[in-house]
Amino acid sequence: MLPQIIFLGTGGDCFVVGKQLRASGGIIIRAEGMQFHIDPGPGALVRAEQYDVNLRENTCILISHNHLNHTNDINAVISAMTHAGLDKKGVLISNRTVISGDNNTDTILLNFYKNCLERYIIVQENQKIGIGDIEIRTTPTKHGIENIGFKFITPEFSLSYISDTSYFTGLAEPHKDSDILILNVVNPSGVTSKTNLNSDDAVNIITAVKPKLVIIQHFGIKMIEADPMYEAREIQKKTYTQVIAAKDGMAINPLSYSSSLRQKTLKNF
Repeated sequence: MLPQIIFLGTGGDCFVVGKQLRASGGIIIRAEGMQFHIDPGPGALVRAEQYDVNLRENTCILISHNHLNHTNDINAVISAMTHAGLDKKGVLISNRTVISGDNNTDTILLNFYKNCLERYIIVQENQKIGIGDIEIRTTPTKHGIENIGFKFITPEFSLSYISDTSYFTGLAEPHKDSDILILNVVNPSGVTSKTNLNSDDAVNIITAVKPKLVIIQHFGIKMIEADPMYEAREIQKKTYTQVIAAKDGMAINPLSYSSSLRQKTLKNF
């Protein structure tokens, strides 16, 4: 299995996801012979088939928070990867409200499919989990409900995923030294929100993190109207960093942006 990042959807808010102006199947990360599925929202199974992703190969599912556009297909994805429990396998990493719910929040995850997994891990921000040779760190966000981001540290590259969040001091700090930064930029420049990032926030985060590549995704309706490609170009001009506006089905080789592999190559000269 070659290292890859595959976008099964780049839709963000309820307007875009509800009309499927952009798909909402989540993100696939392949590394070290394993497959990770982040935030499998509505249509994850359909988009996986469309973009030639075999969900049976999922090693781990990671869910940032308990909103429908991030969790809707969790039961279907677990069913696909385990043959509805006939082959008990895989790990789910998420927070308490996604896995168990609480007094104010119902979880979408059904007990039957929870028990199809080899194990599930309830996490909070600032924790570390090891899956094979990959370290996964959970990072803080502010989105109005319990929510986390993820940082993947692999032997070949590092990647950060900043999920839905408002901008706050310290947001960028845990993601420094990441080769690749995936940002959920729901709104274009000038459109503010108490719960989501806009392009101006993205500039501040990128300036602090200094990654090799930034991929913006999870677009809301105002971002679609403003044109994500235009917003990406403007962010790139302000940060002097390569910025890509993700498209549904887009696949990227993360090794092309690996600092560690570049250093190993330079040692040969």
